[in-house]
Amino acid sequence: MSSKSLDSFLQQNLDDLKDKGLYNVIDPLESPNGPMITIGGRELINLSSNNYLGLATDQRLKDVANQAIEKYGVGAGAVRTINGTLDLHVQLEEKLAEFKHTEAAIAYQSGFNCNMAAISAVMDKNDAILSDELNHASIIDGCRLSKAKIIRVNHSDMDDLRAKAKEATESGLYNKVMVITDGVFSMDGDIAKLPEIVEIAEEFDLITYVDDAHGSGVLGEGAGTVKHFGLSDKVDFQIGTLSKAIGVVGGYVAGKKDLIDWLKVRSRPFLFSTSLTPADVAASKKAIEILMESTELNERLWENANYLKKGLVSLGFDIGASETPITPCIIGDEVKTQEFSKRLNEEGVYAKSIVFPTVPRGTGRVRNMPSAAHTKEMLDKAIGIYEKVGKELGII
Repeated sequence: MSSKSLDSFLQQNLDDLKDKGLYNVIDPLESPNGPMITIGGRELINLSSNNYLGLATDQRLKDVANQAIEKYGVGAGAVRTINGTLDLHVQLEEKLAEFKHTEAAIAYQSGFNCNMAAISAVMDKNDAILSDELNHASIIDGCRLSKAKIIRVNHSDMDDLRAKAKEATESGLYNKVMVITDGVFSMDGDIAKLPEIVEIAEEFDLITYVDDAHGSGVLGEGAGTVKHFGLSDKVDFQIGTLSKAIGVVGGYVAGKKDLIDWLKVRSRPFLFSTSLTPADVAASKKAIEILMESTELNERLWENANYLKKGLVSLGFDIGASETPITPCIIGDEVKTQEFSKRLNEEGVYAKSIVFPTVPRGTGRVRNMPSAAHTKEMLDKAIGIYEKVGKELGII
């Protein structure tokens, strides 16, 4: 017999979310996650995937993944520190360090795991973390796990960062102070002000930590936000994901050799969770090699992103402060945002609504993620559907 208090809690809160338009329905795909997807037997233009470069379905990655399975099997069989480290893991980490222009790198099971692992391995209750108010949930959770004092900084506000860095470092209360930021903010598509952040960090001896999940493969000719600003030797922690532009799954931390050596002996997801599968490691390594050999996919991504942005702006949609392929159409009201997404779906575009608590109340949006794999014909059709539904709902 189940708990009555649990049943009551779940029913009341689920009903409340549905009434407020905040309940998210998950739609299983019946196809690969490419530029077109099939859901419920219908083919839709896919504008909701993080598969920026189209590598999730790239034949070259599938080939090496299959080869890895034949040679190593489907699982690594243990945590990295026992006997779950294959030569493939070492090769991937060497390639990641080369890609990110750092001394070393360490791979994890997900980008979320990276932030849970790295922050708490270095920061503790005697430290402080200056964290941008729009940082990703995994950064927030990683900061909480560390038990360090979390000092919230106004979004991309350098005056606020400088004032709080001065106060924290001169207070004498903390052994270490870290400044932590997303490289690209996933809900708005704006880029962190890394040159100014690094300048402030150098002035106050702050540890610098950049989560570049949405920047790697996108900015810096693919090498990321830190490379985009020419700051590879100025940032202590570079966090990346293998699940977005790289097209596979997993995450990594890149930095100095001593830092990576420390994470290998003190970061809990590395110590206590089975390592990435052979297929994932082989495919990720191949994707990194492709990005290092050619900028073709990166250039195509930006061409498609700029094309879609221009089309939506010309229709009168508010895409906010986006500086990257992430293109939000900001609606505001949560219920109307959900309805907008639903009508786009019915007309043939899959673009998920993003509402509270993922974004602040009253800033609901449909977030568009164009990729290198989209054709101009697909994007033209999507823009046409946006125009029809936008006018129908009085958004434009």
